[in-house]
Amino acid sequence: MPLILDVAVPVGSYYLLKNGFGMSTMAALGWSSVVPAVRTVWGVVKERRFNALAALILFVNVVGLALSLVAGDPRLMLAKDSGVSSAIGIGILVSVKLGRPMMTQGMKPFLVKGDAARAAAWDRLAAGSEAFRKAERTFSLVWGTVLLSECVAKVVGAYTLPIDTMVWLGTVVTVASMALAFFLSGRFAVVPMEKMLEQELAAGSGTHS
Repeated sequence: MPLILDVAVPVGSYYLLKNGFGMSTMAALGWSSVVPAVRTVWGVVKERRFNALAALILFVNVVGLALSLVAGDPRLMLAKDSGVSSAIGIGILVSVKLGRPMMTQGMKPFLVKGDAARAAAWDRLAAGSEAFRKAERTFSLVWGTVLLSECVAKVVGAYTLPIDTMVWLGTVVTVASMALAFFLSGRFAVVPMEKMLEQELAAGSGTHS
């Protein structure tokens, strides 16, 4: 749910409003900024926690609003849209470098499932298992790399392919990139982490018994 609210909703609503409902780039960016803005403020004020993903999406949208004032070359406009993916990707990769993988905020609730025992097992593994932490970093590395690669592919396409082709191909590239990221992050991070959680739970229950 955090991943959906922090990333999927704002990014998806931008493309839906812009391409589906014909809104201008500025209007689409403005309306799609509502959710990350609320999430960022809510995290700071109510939860006393900085929501890095929501803040990053909000920052990207604000930058996009500024860039939307750039007019003229249609190829530049196509390339500009890929800036969302690049900024998110760079932000995620930087978070890994800093030792705070950003995508963990979206992955942890999916694996913990609101269960106190699983949450405790997660905390024990995060504190004492290098293999677990490596898988955690891998999850963010996959997403950051795929999003950054998507940006590069779309920028290259914007300046080498016919504009009419790139308008629809850009969407195909985005969908394919998301599918690839889900597959790779699941295979090399989520599945191993889920197994480690199950083993930790079993070990914990055995100790208590």
